[in-house]
Amino acid sequence: MAIEIKAPVFPESVADGTVATWHKKVGEPVTRDEVLADIETDKVVLEVVAPADGVLTSIAKPEGETVLSQEILAIFETSAGSAAASTPPSVAAPKEAVASSAAVAAAAPADLAPAVRKVVAENQVDPSQVSGSGRGGRITKEDVLAHLSAAAATPVPAPAAAPSIAISTAVGERIEKRVPMTRLRAKVAERLLQASQQTAMLTTFNEVNMKPIMEMRKGYGERFEKRHGIRLGFMSFFVKAAVEALKRFPAVNASIDGGDIVYHGYHDIGVAVSSDRGLVVPVVRDAERMNLAEIEKNIIDYGKKARDGKLGLEDITGGTFTISNGGVFGSLLSTPLLNPPQTAILGMHKIQDRPMAVNGQVVILPMMYLALSYDHRLIDGKEAVSFLVTIKELVEDPALLLLDL
Repeated sequence: MAIEIKAPVFPESVADGTVATWHKKVGEPVTRDEVLADIETDKVVLEVVAPADGVLTSIAKPEGETVLSQEILAIFETSAGSAAASTPPSVAAPKEAVASSAAVAAAAPADLAPAVRKVVAENQVDPSQVSGSGRGGRITKEDVLAHLSAAAATPVPAPAAAPSIAISTAVGERIEKRVPMTRLRAKVAERLLQASQQTAMLTTFNEVNMKPIMEMRKGYGERFEKRHGIRLGFMSFFVKAAVEALKRFPAVNASIDGGDIVYHGYHDIGVAVSSDRGLVVPVVRDAERMNLAEIEKNIIDYGKKARDGKLGLEDITGGTFTISNGGVFGSLLSTPLLNPPQTAILGMHKIQDRPMAVNGQVVILPMMYLALSYDHRLIDGKEAVSFLVTIKELVEDPALLLLDL
C-alpha cells in the first residue's frame, strides 16, 4: 500500500523548513520507526520516521529544498515482502559502520536498523548494554544516544550540525571557503537585526555580590544534591529572582502586539543555551510554580536535549522573558539583544573577585555584572533600573526569595 510521507506540522512561529538529509534512498528497505529524513527549521531539527516496514518508492523533496508544513516529502510503499527481504550487501550497513572495528561490528545484532548500527559502530557501543524502547524491545537511535549521555561518553553530533570549517593557515596561502548559512544561523541573524531595527532598545547595568549565594551553595550544596539528585547552580536563583521582579514590574513581562500591549499572567523564562547548531532558547514554563530544584532539573534536561539535538519545537516556542549567561564563556560585560516579541532580557556574566568598599573598608568580593536590555517603547528607564535593582537585592539576600518577602 502506498503512503504519502509528509513534513511534520509546524507551529505558527515556523514558516517552513529545509530537507537537511535523506537517510534512505529510493528502493532501500526501511523498518518501522527508522529515520527517513531530517527537516531543519530555524529552531530545531525534526526527524521524519517510517510509518511501517516498507520501501521508499520516490522522493518529492530532495536535500536542500524548502518544505512547508504537511507538504509531501516522498511516497512510501508498505510491504511485508520488502520489510522481510534480506538487505543487499551494498546497503547492509553504512560505510562508517563497515569501517568500524570488527569487534563492534560483530557485536551489533543484525536486526538493528541501519541508522542505529551506524551510531553503535561510530561510538563503539555494545548493543547488549542498551535498553530498547522500540516495539518488542527494539533498540532505537534515541536509546543509543541516551546510553552515551548517561555513560558520559563522547556525544553523538547533533543532526544537521553546522559543518566543521577547516582552512589551511600555511604561510603564503590565501584560501577562502564559502559555505551556506544554516537555517538556524540565518534566523538568528534575522531576529537580531529585527531587534536592533524595530525596537527602541536600551541597556542598564548593575553589579551583584555573589558571596551570599556562593556561601549558601557551599553550606547546603551537598545536602541539596543528595535530596534532589542534582547540583545547586546559580541559574535557578536568577530565575527565581527574575520571576519575583517580573511580578512587581509586569511591563517587563509583557509584549507588544501591533498597537496593543499584552500582559502575561504567567512567567515562562527562556534560558539561552549554546548547542552545536548555535544558540537556542528553551523555555522553563510556569517558573513561578517551581522551586529551585525543579528549575535546575528543567535547565539540566534542556541542556542535554540541546547537546543531543533533541529539542522539540514545543521546548523553544514562546517565553515571556529571557536570561542569557555569557559568563560561562568568560564574558565580563556585554549588551544582550532582545528576543522579540519579548520586551526585556537579562544578561549574566563572569564572576570575578574585585575590591569593594564595605562599611568604609576595602573587601575582596566575588562580583558579577548584570545587564538588562529593554524596549523603551514599553518600559521606562526608572522601571528598568528598579527591576534590575530588585534582582540584585534578591540575589544578594537569597532569604528574601526563600521566605517570599
